[in-house]
Parts: sequence; structure tokens; C-alpha cells
Amino acid sequence: MKVIERYILRRTLAISAAALSWLLIIVWTTQVLNRLDLVTSSGQSAATFFSVAFLTLPSVIPVIMPFVIGIAAAQTLATMNADSELAVISAAGSPRSTIIRPILLIAIIASLAAFAINNTLEPYSRQKMRVILANANADLITTVLREGSFQKVVDGIFVQISERRPNGELGGIFVVDSRDPSLKLVYRANRGATLQRQSGNVLVLLDGEVQRQAANGDVSVIRFDSYAFDLSQFTNGDGVPTLYPKDRYLSELLNPDPNDRFYASNPQSFRAELHTRFSEWLYSIVFALIAIAVAGDARSFREARLHPIVATMTIGLLIRWVGFYASNEAETAPFYVYLLYAAPIGMIALCCWFIATHRIMELPTSWTERLVSQVQKLTDSLSRLRLTAGKRA
Repeated sequence: MKVIERYILRRTLAISAAALSWLLIIVWTTQVLNRLDLVTSSGQSAATFFSVAFLTLPSVIPVIMPFVIGIAAAQTLATMNADSELAVISAAGSPRSTIIRPILLIAIIASLAAFAINNTLEPYSRQKMRVILANANADLITTVLREGSFQKVVDGIFVQISERRPNGELGGIFVVDSRDPSLKLVYRANRGATLQRQSGNVLVLLDGEVQRQAANGDVSVIRFDSYAFDLSQFTNGDGVPTLYPKDRYLSELLNPDPNDRFYASNPQSFRAELHTRFSEWLYSIVFALIAIAVAGDARSFREARLHPIVATMTIGLLIRWVGFYASNEAETAPFYVYLLYAAPIGMIALCCWFIATHRIMELPTSWTERLVSQVQKLTDSLSRLRLTAGKRA
């Protein structure tokens, strides 16, 4: 590898590491916040919460990897262009491959890493997380419910107990079941207890009544001496998780078990996930080529309407959105499987054409002007806010 190629490689790697760190922190934080209910609603320990948070990392890294490569490549080339380094390299007679080769090398390594994570670490972490969440649901009624407060178990199911007695009994039990829009059930019992059976948890209600309210407003009340309320239907009481296609290893997608309940109900979802795994790893290469097509030529910044990073990310987001859309639709419509491959491969071909013909990839003028206008309005608004805040101070 030539000296200039090692120079570009080092700069791109340094920016990639910084971008990966910041994006990983931002995206991971949003994922972790979505799991706060595991502690607040399910009463699990902080250790369980951090275990789930750590297990979300393998699913986050492959998603942000293309954006990291795009930012790093665009920033490296834009900085080199601003410092006239690209012009010097071109004037010295070096071929364009001198600039392209180190960036593509990083993109290919990132793509292979994303493919490996998607098919090894991510299924493992997802399955471990499903087990933790299933066990949390299984423990919800027996250990978590707090005295004197309503607790949401699942959508439409709320449980409240007045007290926990020393002998293990529950006093003052109140259960609301509104899962069926046409029928609302309200259970009230003076006392009760939870029992564990092989099929799951059962809440035994003693000395109480059930109120049935139909959609037409008719209400009926039935008193009972004892009533068994099956909890396993919504708590997954045996702690066994349901595994979705995203939770499966590649071997399970290539050769699914015909007796698998989920596969039997929706085999197309397995095929869609398989083709998604085989196409998503290409996006790091796609973003790298977009950055090269946008900022890989020596030019004056006066010619550019947008900063190369903005143009690269905008084009990349559009093509990535097509991939996400095709992945979702392919679960029900087999036609979209072709779009899963057409989006990244077609963009790779288009970028190669721009690079080979020395054309600069840009957004349409109308899009650029509209985007610049919106950014200018936002900047002006922030400036006015700063001035107003300064006068008040």
C-alpha cells in the first residue's frame, strides 16, 4: 500500500472510530430508554436492566455501520479537498484508485463485520433477551405486584392488590380485563393466591364477584366462592420465549423446522429475513461509494451547494429507507425480495458510473434549494432566540 493510501486509511479510520462512538452512544441510549419499563413496570433489578441494555448492542452496530462509513469517507475527502490535497494528488499523476482503494477497504471490512454480527452475535443476544423478558413476565404476578397500586401486565389487563399476607395470601384483589372491545370484565375478590402449574401461573380468587359489561351497556354480576384466573395466556408463565425470524440463526433461516409454530403460520417472514440478511451487509459499501461519488474529485467548494457530508447522508438515507421499506413489505409480499437486492446493487452500479465518468453526484437543484432554505430559516430563528435571550439577561 502506498504512503498516500496509508494516510487516507488512517484518517478515515480515525473519523470512523469517532463517528461510531457518538452514533453508538446516541442510538444505544434511545434503545435503553425504551427498556426502562422493565424496571419501572416489571420490578426487575438494575442488573437485569443493564443486561438487557448490553444485549441490544449487537442489533444496533450493523444498523449504524453504513452511516459511520459514509460520514468518515465524506469528511475525509472534504477535508482533503479543502486543504488542496486532492488537487495535489491529481496533479502528481496518481490514479483515482489511490483515493478509492483505502476507503473501499474499510467499507468491505465493515460490511463483513456487519454480516458476521447479524448472523452470530445478534441472534444470540436477541434470544438471551427474549428469555430475560419472558422470565420477567412469568414473575410479574407472583413477585412484582405492589400493594395498593394498579399494575399493567399487558395491553388491556390491569391488576391491583390491597395487601400481601404473611401466609402468602393476597387480600383485596381487583382485575380488569378489557382486551375484548365487545366485553369488559372486572374481577373483585376479598382474598386469593397464586399457584404455579406446569401450564403456567394461575391466580385463584376466593369470595368475590365478576362484573360483565357488554358493548350495548348491559351489566351482569356473578358472585363466586372460588374462581381460577389463568395468567399463562398473557404472562408466558413457563418463561419460554417466542422466537421471531430476527431472533434466528442463519442456519435456522436456511433450513427452518417445518414443525415450528411461527414458521408454519408465516413462512414468508422467514424468507424475507433470510434475504434481508444477505442484502443488508452491502450498505457500508454503498455509503462509501456515495461519499466517493459526491466528494472524491478535487473541486472548489464554491461549486458545492451542500457540504459533502449532508449530500452523502441525504442520498444514503433515501436508499437506506428503500431497503427498510422493502424488508418490511417482503414479510407479506414476495415481490419485494427483489427490491432488497435491487436497492443496494443498483446504487453501487450508479455510483460506479458516476466515479468512472468523473461526474459529481448531487441532489436535484430544487431539493438542494429547499433544504438550504429550511436550514437558513432554522439558523435565523436560532439567532433571533439568542438575541432575545441576551436582551432579557
